[in-house]
Amino acid sequence: MHELDPVIHAQARLRTVTVLDTLRVGDRISFPKLQGLLAMTSGNLATHLRKLEESQYVAVEKILEGRNPVTYVCLTSTGRVAFENYKSALRELLDPAR
Repeated sequence: MHELDPVIHAQARLRTVTVLDTLRVGDRISFPKLQGLLAMTSGNLATHLRKLEESQYVAVEKILEGRNPVTYVCLTSTGRVAFENYKSALRELLDPAR
């Protein structure tokens, strides 16, 4: 039986990765939009994104658009594989006869 990835398993990070996984490969989402979808405070989301970024599951890019700083987030290929493995481990845990 596979272990559930503790980086993804925390509820806030699981919700974050689940939302990011809905984006197509190469697409990204702005921090405020992600924050709104998850109904999280900016500090809480930033903390969880930092943990995901340290594991190379997400990429965070801060850029200037005109004079305004904007932060974009996307799921990396490593993050996509980790999430697929997480979902497989969860399915196995829930239905060991599979």
